[in-house]
Amino acid sequence: MPGENTCASGHAQTAPPPSSYELLRTLRGARGGVPAPAPSGPAAATPPALAAGRAPAPFKELNHAHLHISGFDPRAAGGRQTLKMELRGMPANCPPQITMQLQSDLITHGAARQQFVRTTRGDWRPVFVEFSSRNKEHGQYQIEVEVLSAADAAAQAQKWVCTFVILVPRRDATLTEIHQIFLSTHKNVRVMADDASIARVSAPAGGGYDLDVTARNAGIAHVDLSAPQGKIDMGFTTIAWDEELIEIDLPGASRAHPHPSRAACLVNAAPEAGAQRQIRLFALDECVLGRFELVDPESDVLLSHFGDDGQDNSGLTRRLSGRHAAIRRCNNGFEIEDVSRYGILLDGVWPGKNKPTPLRLGMRIELSASIKGIVVLSVSAIMPHGVILHRIDQGAQAECFYLLAPDRHPGYPLPAFAAAPNAAALPLLFHHDGGFWHLDQLTGKETALGPSTTLDKLSRVAKHNRFASEPYPECWIIRTGADDLHSTIAAHALSTA
Repeated sequence: MPGENTCASGHAQTAPPPSSYELLRTLRGARGGVPAPAPSGPAAATPPALAAGRAPAPFKELNHAHLHISGFDPRAAGGRQTLKMELRGMPANCPPQITMQLQSDLITHGAARQQFVRTTRGDWRPVFVEFSSRNKEHGQYQIEVEVLSAADAAAQAQKWVCTFVILVPRRDATLTEIHQIFLSTHKNVRVMADDASIARVSAPAGGGYDLDVTARNAGIAHVDLSAPQGKIDMGFTTIAWDEELIEIDLPGASRAHPHPSRAACLVNAAPEAGAQRQIRLFALDECVLGRFELVDPESDVLLSHFGDDGQDNSGLTRRLSGRHAAIRRCNNGFEIEDVSRYGILLDGVWPGKNKPTPLRLGMRIELSASIKGIVVLSVSAIMPHGVILHRIDQGAQAECFYLLAPDRHPGYPLPAFAAAPNAAALPLLFHHDGGFWHLDQLTGKETALGPSTTLDKLSRVAKHNRFASEPYPECWIIRTGADDLHSTIAAHALSTA
């Protein structure tokens, strides 16, 4: 009988293959999220996948990993927007937390980082990315996406990438122009009878109207009511689309950094005019600035007062707290917080204790607030993956500081960022795979930094530089002591003999 899978005696019957019309109708129902109605007659005996509204085997490509992006409204030119991103079609063996990195000129500081977390239902909690097109030239802006899953005991590290284009239209652009440009930048949009179309409604003056206009899948509703009477409430849907995630090899997943470190130093044996003798490198989630202590320091960045006779670890240095200020990464870049007894001045103003303040290029940081001139720093660069601080006191020729986000690749090509001349002349360094790297901005070549690395051939690295495994290598002999020093030298002589 029609609709039955067995005969009257209970024998299973072979279902006829579905027609192309049935496949197309089932596929449309699956894309719309509503199961397609079951056909009548003998063709009703369809496979369970079709009866449930799922795509049959030939259409498995719909389950590939992709990002569903929604909430984009190109008409909001010059304003703040929020993109909703949903992760779909990921492998079942992915870890419960996945990192997404975005790079674009639209995003604050050129880059953003988000975390996808798996819910108890097995899907992924959506994330929201904010950007602003204020003061941006109209046109097309790329947003590059990297989705990374870290290696664990159950799965290896994986990496997916995609690039999509956001349109910033002119303020006087019509909906038709926006729609045409949007489709031209998204070649993967499938145009069907009800997809990627413009819904147009026109009506003469007078009378009453009760309209429900819907445009789905990158469509735009265009309503024109000539000389309407009374109040009209209208709502336009935003644009949404899918971007396929392409899985690529992770060369960094199998390689191990030859010299893992969270803190190090570049030492210049013969610094030229304007160069620093030590470039301190730190890769910490929170970097604490404080008083120089030879034994059991409380902070990461050890600061001393520099006077007419050079570095002075006593005297005014003792007016710095062991933990004076903390610099950490935040949603909109980097921020500094006063955690001291003596206070700090930011551009001459005390921000208040335990009140984080965003860092900006050129900001003057004075430690402390009660006595001026002990240590004065300047924010010379704010990069997507870190900040650079230069001393602008009498210790300017002694040291500068890289405060980098740990295990964060800046991407190539590097997004544009502002930097002072003294920071623009420095090499581009980052921390990844547990260690420090040098990135050549012209070729994109990455070089792992370690004690055995030859630095003379690296771009923007001055001559006579060497890599030290400690942020304060000049204090090693003092901390080691005479007895330990002699034993260390003897052991080194035996090992090299």
